[in-house]
Amino acid sequence: MRRDVFQAIADPNRRAIIGLLAKRKKMNVNGVAECFTISRPAVSKHIKILAECGLVVTSQEGREKYCEVTLEPLGEVSGWLEPYRKFWTHTFDALDEYLKEIQEREKSDAVKRR
Repeated sequence: MRRDVFQAIADPNRRAIIGLLAKRKKMNVNGVAECFTISRPAVSKHIKILAECGLVVTSQEGREKYCEVTLEPLGEVSGWLEPYRKFWTHTFDALDEYLKEIQEREKSDAVKRR
C-alpha cells in the first residue's frame, strides 16, 4: 500500500512520535514505546507507517531497532498549506488594520468629547 505524508500526520500518536524523535534525534523502539500509553506493538505499527512515508528511518544495531526522524517529507505539507497561509496572513493583516482604525476613531471621539 502506498502511503503519503498526509496519512502519516493524520494520527495524533504518529505526530507525537515525530515530535519525540525530532527532539531526541535517535531512539530505540522500546524507548519510544515507553513514552506512550499505547502498546509497544501499536507503537511499532505507527513507526512502520512513518517509515513507509519516509518520515522515519529505522536501523538495526545488534538486537535493538533504532528510529531517526527525517523531516524533509513534511515539505509536501508545507507546500500544500502555503496558499492557506497566505490567505490567513492577508486576512489577519486586514483585521489588524481595521482594529487600528477603530482604535484611532475611539481616540478621536474621546478627544472631541473633552
